[in-house]
Amino acid sequence: MTTSAVDPGRTAAGAVESKKGARAHRKLQFAGLVGSSIEWYDFFLYGTAAALVFPHVFFPDSSPLMATLLSFSTFWAGFVARPLGGLIAGHYGDKFGRKPAVVTCLLLMGLATFLIGCLPGANTIGVAAPILLVVLRFVQGLACGGQWGGIVLLLTESASPKKRGFSGTFGQMGVSFGVVLGNIAFLSATAAISNDAFLSWGWRIPFLASAVLFPVVLYIQTKVEDSPEFKELEEKASAGKEVVAQAPLKQALKAHWRTILLGCGLLAATNSLFYISIAGVLTYATAELDMNRNDLLTISMLSCIISVPVVALSGWASDRIGRRPLIIAGGIAIVLWAFPYFMLVNTANLALFFIAVTVGSIFQSMTYGPIAAYMGELFAPNVRYSGASLAYQLAAITVSGGTPFIMTALIARTGTTTLVAVFVALMGLVTVLSAWRLRETNTAEVRRDPTAIPGAQFY
Repeated sequence: MTTSAVDPGRTAAGAVESKKGARAHRKLQFAGLVGSSIEWYDFFLYGTAAALVFPHVFFPDSSPLMATLLSFSTFWAGFVARPLGGLIAGHYGDKFGRKPAVVTCLLLMGLATFLIGCLPGANTIGVAAPILLVVLRFVQGLACGGQWGGIVLLLTESASPKKRGFSGTFGQMGVSFGVVLGNIAFLSATAAISNDAFLSWGWRIPFLASAVLFPVVLYIQTKVEDSPEFKELEEKASAGKEVVAQAPLKQALKAHWRTILLGCGLLAATNSLFYISIAGVLTYATAELDMNRNDLLTISMLSCIISVPVVALSGWASDRIGRRPLIIAGGIAIVLWAFPYFMLVNTANLALFFIAVTVGSIFQSMTYGPIAAYMGELFAPNVRYSGASLAYQLAAITVSGGTPFIMTALIARTGTTTLVAVFVALMGLVTVLSAWRLRETNTAEVRRDPTAIPGAQFY
């Protein structure tokens, strides 16, 4: 009888390598969280300013309603650009790597946001002011459209298949932190100076503060490696065993167009309620319900803080029970909460307003947490950046950017929030049906054998 001895040196070396890998991934998670948070801070800062400042600064000669609609139309411009940014970054990210695309997008976002803070108002340069504002917002949209796919793929492709849901939430949690940082910036500026001074020059400070993004970009460029899955794809391509897609976008559209559309639908519920809560309802509550702006910003900030652990928990749970159950449950909850949400908001009571926004935030976070891992798992590695980015950013242009505009227009036309609640409920139904149509990627079989992760399949 023969026995095989275990080489202690190899075991120790493997343990050291494992610890190094774990430390490297924790650094990646931290960098992804910080980079994503500041990126979303830059993008969402515009939404708060569009609701509270830009109507006065860039459209001073319009009526209050028209100024708000024009301001929200510039807000929408960023979402129009996001699919284009996702297409461009996805194409290059699938060909040359996730990290170069992420670094480029972060740089563009920081530069565009900083320049918005330097932009003169309409009283100084006339119609050129809103035109330049739209151009810079468009650049923000390009950057935002490209960064999401790159960051979440770096996080999920570098994680163990059994931990991809949780790892992906470090990119998703950046959304909530971005809103919190933006609200803190605005609350600090309004508390430190008078309202006239804030509308004159104080609003610029939060935009200029986006310069802190540049050291984060430098860290990612010098300290973070591209995902192992993409490097493995490159190695196979160099050995002639597999081909890196030369036209990944075309290939993704040709082979996965249904998955892209259904992936877009996954985000309908969370995106509609989220943008109502951080932008549309701020304008409505201040203009129509005569509620205090700073109180509303504080409530928005607190609800986002509460949503952070919900995002992390839903991603963690999706590693254990699958992606679809969390998304479907959150979508159904949003359908049921749509009408109570606006009933509570319309009381103009701060405590009830807080309940409305916070409960809604919890439900939309349940759907949002697992989406980072789920969206990537729906596509093959060689077209993953293109496919996931396009699905995510299509939701931005069809739902996210237009929601505050649609809400304001519906209320102006009908005088009530009833049709807005109907709109949110319909978006929740779209999410439920999209998740129901897509097959689970993290099945019990996959959880037992992570190498068996399937591509996009349908019932």
